[in-house]
Amino acid sequence: MALHLRKPLLLEGEAGVGKTELAKALAAVLEARLIRLQCYEGIDVAHALYDWNYARQMLYIRTLEAAHAADPRSVDELFGPDFLVRRPLLEAIDHQDERPPVLLIDEIDRADDEFEAFLLELLSDFQVTVPEIGTLRAAQRPVVLLTSNRTRDLHDALKRRCLYHWIGHPALEREVAIVSLRVPQASERLAREAAAFVARVRDLSLAKAPGVAETLDWVEALAAMGEEDLRPELVDATLGAIVKYHEDLDRIRAAGVPELVATAKGPGAAVRHAR
Repeated sequence: MALHLRKPLLLEGEAGVGKTELAKALAAVLEARLIRLQCYEGIDVAHALYDWNYARQMLYIRTLEAAHAADPRSVDELFGPDFLVRRPLLEAIDHQDERPPVLLIDEIDRADDEFEAFLLELLSDFQVTVPEIGTLRAAQRPVVLLTSNRTRDLHDALKRRCLYHWIGHPALEREVAIVSLRVPQASERLAREAAAFVARVRDLSLAKAPGVAETLDWVEALAAMGEEDLRPELVDATLGAIVKYHEDLDRIRAAGVPELVATAKGPGAAVRHAR
């Protein structure tokens, strides 16, 4: 629907569930260029839209002075396209691609209110005015995805301009399929047991539940160690791959690593562990 209506798609979900990967996959499917703007606190127009290459401008001025060739037209050229540094937003609007690019505005919740307000106009008209050059309009609207980890609430005005989609943690079978695809060197048994263990850990009310990204990192590490299934002592030694808070390590160990591993291995393993 977002592609058909040419409306931005706002993706929300916990960190590590695959929001950024969705944008990468969409660009691959569309055979389009992916342009990514990583948001952060204090990001401004100069970092997101455009800036001037001041070092090159100074060199140009010195060259003119040395050649005694400075004139009004030469000065005007200082603020022409040759000296314009195109940041991701301008690159997505004034693109020369045969197919419209995919613009990923990543972690918009990290930016401040002023930058969010700036995006409102941009996402409505897909045009920008560079005072020294003029107004640049998108001949073809880019496919726009915004992601948010919900560290703060976004303004309703921005949400109204977007379609909304929530990405949660995947079901067990889907996570096993993701692990098998992304870490093909891992055994099927290891992929299933690790995914089941992580799914169980997510129910423990952790400060930061592990996402798919952590599952992949963990399975890749276990496969690199030559492991083909889970063992309690191995899991306890490698918990730092899936949780990143000391309190979360304590919660998992308090819940019982052997019991969690037995549950991940299936009912039969749980019975054997109980005996």
